[in-house]
Amino acid sequence: MDLSPGLQKAAFFLIVVVLAALGYYLVVPALTHNHNHNHAAGTSTPGTGASAQPATASAPPPVVTTSPAVAEGVDIYAWLPFTQQDLADAASVTTQFGVDYDTYTYTESPSAYVTTMGGLVTGELAATLRSAYATPGVTALRTSEKQVSTGTAVIDSLRAFGPSSMTFIITAGQRLVSAKGTTSGSTQYAVTVTGSGTSWQVSDIELESAGNT
Repeated sequence: MDLSPGLQKAAFFLIVVVLAALGYYLVVPALTHNHNHNHAAGTSTPGTGASAQPATASAPPPVVTTSPAVAEGVDIYAWLPFTQQDLADAASVTTQFGVDYDTYTYTESPSAYVTTMGGLVTGELAATLRSAYATPGVTALRTSEKQVSTGTAVIDSLRAFGPSSMTFIITAGQRLVSAKGTTSGSTQYAVTVTGSGTSWQVSDIELESAGNT
């Protein structure tokens, strides 16, 4: 499907809104639940004597049930070569890959490192990652310092898309524990997934600044 430049910009904007809403849906309810639980534990109940004034309850904010993608009756997925579920599935694969990419230990072999990614990556990318992990200098440093890394990943945006591919920009976090101490850092990557429906695999990863469109 070929979209005009104007429609492409509109589609990208609305997709970013959908991704933001998806992140809000996944993260905020859990945080709100914990906050409300802790707040309730430390809240005292006002007295009910004759001099006590009834509290004035404010009306709760309205619950918005309209999907950002279908606001005012406009379904942006009718303009795009993938469905809302396709986008969610591709994003899930991308995020899990980002976590696995920066999660490793000096005791595991290159094959074991790639195996943890299961079916998340294509065979070609798996071979590339295995080779990079086995680079002599990198392996020697990882072993001598007894490095153990834990990764995290958050999707920042959708850079490009087509009928069977999407490129996400992610921020991959890394907590590295070694003989030299503990350090933390993050790097932005452009991660491309290919496939359709529920079958998506990561086919490429580059530094965000390197392109990968």
